Amino acid sequence: MIVVFYGQPHSGKTTLAQAYQTRLFIETGKHVPIVDGDEIRQIFVNKDFSNEGRLKNLQKISDIATFLERQYGDVIVSAVYPLKEARKYFNDLNVSNIAWVFLKYDKPRGRESYHVKDFDTVVLGWDSLNTTTINTDFVSINDCMDIVKKVVSNVK
Repeated sequence: MIVVFYGQPHSGKTTLAQAYQTRLFIETGKHVPIVDGDEIRQIFVNKDFSNEGRLKNLQKISDIATFLERQYGDVIVSAVYPLKEARKYFNDLNVSNIAWVFLKYDKPRGRESYHVKDFDTVVLGWDSLNTTTINTDFVSINDCMDIVKKVVSNVK
């Protein structure tokens, strides 16, 4: 199972990925790896934020997560994933199950200058399957974890 937290910068992706990792460890004793988009950019020194650069970076993230899923069984991903074609690439990698958690917010948080202007938001269609949207302005971390747990149980 792969759980993907995605959304604009500063929407809570890394915070919720780490909280979910901690919850899984507490509940199961199992350490689940996190593939973080910012860390992957640093490892591969990718400063290309064009759509092509983003797609290459997201494909690497998807490939790494798929590899880790085969090794560990569960993986958490935290990345922007603004392009539908990147999400479709991930879905097409023959992964057993992917739960997509789209994080959004309405109140300014100070990093809006980093937003992806042409973010392909979730619409009805293939990428609305297994996708849950959480507005992190209104939902606590603990409540987010409860939502994610329900999503994961529905996807499995």
